[in-house]
Amino acid sequence: TVAGVLAVAFSLIAFNGVHQVREGHMAVYWRGGALLNDTAGPGYHVKVPGLDNFAEVQVTLQTDSVENIACGTSGGVTVFFDRIEVVNRLRQDAVLATVRAYGINYDKIWIFDKIHHEVNQFCSKHSLQEVYIDKFDQLDEQLQRALQESCTEFDTGVSIIAVRVTKPRIPTEIMRNFEAVEAEKTRLKIARERHQVVIAEAETESQRLKIEAEREKMVREINMERHVMEQKKEAEMDQIKSEQLAKRIEAQADADAYAARKLADANALLLTPQYLALQMYTALANNSKVFFGDKIPLMFQSLTPDLVHGGA
Repeated sequence: TVAGVLAVAFSLIAFNGVHQVREGHMAVYWRGGALLNDTAGPGYHVKVPGLDNFAEVQVTLQTDSVENIACGTSGGVTVFFDRIEVVNRLRQDAVLATVRAYGINYDKIWIFDKIHHEVNQFCSKHSLQEVYIDKFDQLDEQLQRALQESCTEFDTGVSIIAVRVTKPRIPTEIMRNFEAVEAEKTRLKIARERHQVVIAEAETESQRLKIEAEREKMVREINMERHVMEQKKEAEMDQIKSEQLAKRIEAQADADAYAARKLADANALLLTPQYLALQMYTALANNSKVFFGDKIPLMFQSLTPDLVHGGA
C-alpha cells in the first residue's frame, strides 16, 4: 500500500539521517556543499539525508607522522628523514573557523607541508656534519617553534605540543666515514678518560703521600716539643736539686764555721799560760827518759819564761 511504502521510505530516511559523533571529536556539516554554522559534540545526531554531509574533526591530542622527507644540505648531499612526528591539538572553539578557512585537512597545510618546508630550510643552511651530528639535537625545537609561530600568526587554533625527529639517512659511503670518525672519537675519548683516571689516581696518591708526610711531620714536631718540655722539666728539677744541695752545703759550712768559732773561743779561754805550763810539766813528769848534763835546767828555763811570766 501507499502507507506502507511511505513508512518504509520514512524509516530509511530516518535511519540514514541519524549519525554518531565519537568522543574527542566535533562534527561539522555541509548542505549542498556549503559549510553550515552548526557543530555537534559526541553522541547521536540527525541530519537531512541526501542534503547534509558531515565530517568529524578531532579536538584531542593527535600525532601526525610526516614520512620520507628528502632535503639537501649546503654541501649538496641529499639526506632523508624517515619520520617526523608532530603532537598537536585543535581548540574546540576554533573548529568551525579553521575548517572554513583551511578545510577538513587543515593539518596538511600547517603541519605536513610546513614540516617539509622547514626541514629543507634547515638542511640548506647547514652542512652534512651539522645536520647529522652537530645541530641535529636542535632540529626538533626549531621545527616546533616554526610550526607554532605559523599556526598562531594565521589563527588556526592549533597548538603544537611536541616534535619528534628520527635520525636522517645519509649515503652509505658517507655513513661509513661518519662511523669511522665516531669510532676514532670514541677511542680518543676513552684514551682521554683513561688518561684522566691515571692523572686522578696519581693526584690521589700524591695527596695521600702529602697527607702522610704532613701527619708524620706533625707527629715529629709533637714528639720534639714533648722531648724539649721533658728536658726543660728535667733541667728545672736539676736546678732545684742543685739549689737545695747548695743550700744544704752552705748551711753545713755555716754550722761548721760556727762550731769552729765556738771551739776557738773555748780554747782561747782554756789555753792560758798557766794551763799550758801545767800541761808541759805534766808531760815532762810523765817522760820516762832521763837526761844528764849541766845545761838541762837552762833548756827548760828557756822554754818556760814566757809561760811563767805570762802567769804572773
